Amino acid sequence: MIDWRTTKLIDRIGWAKENLTRHDTEYCVVYEDIDMDTVAVMHPDPHCMAMLMHGGLMPPAWVKIQLQEDEQQPDFVSHKQGNGHLLDTTEPMGPLTEEEAVEWLIQTTVPKHIWENWNSGNKPKMVICTKKQLPPTRVWREAWTIGVAA
Repeated sequence: MIDWRTTKLIDRIGWAKENLTRHDTEYCVVYEDIDMDTVAVMHPDPHCMAMLMHGGLMPPAWVKIQLQEDEQQPDFVSHKQGNGHLLDTTEPMGPLTEEEAVEWLIQTTVPKHIWENWNSGNKPKMVICTKKQLPPTRVWREAWTIGVAA
């Protein structure tokens, strides 16, 4: 059995792509913000979902959030000189449910100011829905908006 705690993240990803069955989820995340031209739709990557649900391969969300915050610093040059080691040295999480995996992806993919305040203001800035709830084509996508349930 491989001890993933001593293996680089890139090697874990390679192993998972070769050995895990991808997990296609029906969930997707729709989000928008005042400075966006149109809504964004995040479809979870099936390989990442498989890794998160398998467990023992991916670092906790706080690691990726920390790296994103580092990148926002004006003097940022490279993760090699900063916290990049966290991806390889932080103990991987255990297995997640499908819903927890989507939540991890939200925290590591959707801009933090959106998911932290998704329900503040006059209407939601983010919704988790199924692919079937999206319009069938991207025609008129620039007119899409997150509606408020009546």
